[in-house]
Amino acid sequence: MPQDKFVVEIEKAKEAADGRPSLGPVYRNILAKDGFRPPAAGIESCWDIFRLSVEKYPKNPILGEREMINGKAGRYVWLTYEDVYDIVLKVGASIRSCGVQQACNALGLYCVPLYDTLGAGAVEYIICHAEISITFVEETKIAEVLKTFPNTKKYLKTLVSFGKVTAEQKQAAENAGLAIYSWAQFLQLGKNEPFDLPIKKKIDICTIMYTSGTTGDPKGVMISNESILSIISGVNHSLESMNDEFSARDVYLSYLPLAHIFDRVLEELLISTGASIGFWQGDIKLLIEDIKELKPTVLCAVPRVLDRIYAGVIEKTSSSGLIKQALFNIAYSYKLRYMNKGYKQVEAAPILDRIVFSKVKESLGGNVRLILSGAAPLATNVETFLRVVSCAHVLQGYGLTETCAGSFVARPDELGMIGTVGPPLPNVEVCLESVPEMGYDALSSTPRGEICIRGKVLFSGYYKSEDLTKEVMIDGWFHTGDIGEWQPDGSMKIIDRKKNIFKLSQGEYVSVENLENIYSLGSVIDSIWIYGNSYESFLVAVVNPNKQILESWAEENGVAGEFTTICEHPKAKSYILEELAKTGKEKKLKGFEFIKSIHLDPIPFDMDRNLLTPTYKKKRASFLKYYQVSSSDFHNLNF
Repeated sequence: MPQDKFVVEIEKAKEAADGRPSLGPVYRNILAKDGFRPPAAGIESCWDIFRLSVEKYPKNPILGEREMINGKAGRYVWLTYEDVYDIVLKVGASIRSCGVQQACNALGLYCVPLYDTLGAGAVEYIICHAEISITFVEETKIAEVLKTFPNTKKYLKTLVSFGKVTAEQKQAAENAGLAIYSWAQFLQLGKNEPFDLPIKKKIDICTIMYTSGTTGDPKGVMISNESILSIISGVNHSLESMNDEFSARDVYLSYLPLAHIFDRVLEELLISTGASIGFWQGDIKLLIEDIKELKPTVLCAVPRVLDRIYAGVIEKTSSSGLIKQALFNIAYSYKLRYMNKGYKQVEAAPILDRIVFSKVKESLGGNVRLILSGAAPLATNVETFLRVVSCAHVLQGYGLTETCAGSFVARPDELGMIGTVGPPLPNVEVCLESVPEMGYDALSSTPRGEICIRGKVLFSGYYKSEDLTKEVMIDGWFHTGDIGEWQPDGSMKIIDRKKNIFKLSQGEYVSVENLENIYSLGSVIDSIWIYGNSYESFLVAVVNPNKQILESWAEENGVAGEFTTICEHPKAKSYILEELAKTGKEKKLKGFEFIKSIHLDPIPFDMDRNLLTPTYKKKRASFLKYYQVSSSDFHNLNF
């Protein structure tokens, strides 16, 4: 059971009753043992956050992007808080002139983010489902919105480009009965229309954020002002306890989709402190270049980006020569040893930080002090490595759109939390609910079960979907669908997913996500998707092999050709299958949990093939459909 180092028990456990499973004890962060800290006085909405920061920091830079000179990205150019405030009021006036009587945070309208990576048909679905009347769109995405006509004609009346509008686009919009404006034109619409801002309340909905989801249509998650104010209060309380709070000196790199709750909440939080937000160019290949130019102090990342940073450092070190590589490894082992002894990251090896690890820090701009990882699990070896060499705090967090992003965040200088998402933030209450069919018992000595969250941070329900809301909101608890395991220090480890369970033909239940996490521990693979069903007694998988390791193996074993060719070679498949079997034996997997056959895909799982959500979660139905068609290996297994 968790001790009282980072959490405190506030309610006793409950035995199973009335058809409901047992519930473990309810815990809070120890910082909130006497109650949750309320939002700052005078703040009722997200608009108040921005308005007060404009009053405090009018000349501070708030939003920046790289200046393009002859097609090349140059320095960052900035708008100040008061610049953006003026633009916001102009936008509000122009929206009202289009017949919409409310507008975003300033005027109280529901802001609904749209992004085309939600999948085919999602843009059209959201416009119709949310009954959107006015859409703001990147210049390059206008065609995507026009494709939704005539199906969205009933709702969509105005289209605004953040850039220019071509004559062809204007003609296409007019043919569809749609008013279309360039950004400059739109800002002129409401210049002679003064108006008073309406009063906004905490309980008002400020955004409907559609989740990407791994099955079915996206769900519209209604998030109130109170939810966002609660998460900001909780994060601030937590950071203050670490002496690591955000300030007006902070610079944040924004590259995650603003239609994703992770980035949205972080930007609200940074705006509340007068910090600066610089946007990337939009090309993942140029992300490191943007980082070097911006020199951020705070970086939020998904594991795939941190994996690239990790791989880049390893590759550079490996190619630097035997002596430099040996020195790096000695420095790494030395610093890690002292961090394990309890020394803080900044105190463990300051001389080695300057001589050896400063190069890694400079590759991230030189100023990064905090790296937050979310959306998916970060491999423990990557987390440990970056905690040592980045000269920054690298922390995993966990949350969902429904919990307004972060509900758990690991603490710096606590190496025991590596591989976990840390303790709850001091704005939520958490318990585990037993899942008997999967063998998870919330009342056992090592409590495991479905993570349930309670607090003002929770969403207000799914838009137009009361039935779906009732499925996940039971007695005030949001049921996340994720299986967690309390650690002795009060941190949480995500170990499984409740829905990703199926029965093989011999009657054995398989927890596929748990197996994928176990097999991913092997260095020979980068990613894996496992499949089985009730008509077969065994499992099969599609593997993204590690390019460097497989090519090295191929050279040693006389398998010639490019990476793609190697992946097709029977010897390569046998080798990877043997390595997976080794991992299975080391982790004492049961016989039916071993993989019988594999297909090697040299192309990493991606969104382009509709295999992943924008937060890099696997769309399992899409995996099955894609590989049944594209892979003869997989098709021959008659799955």
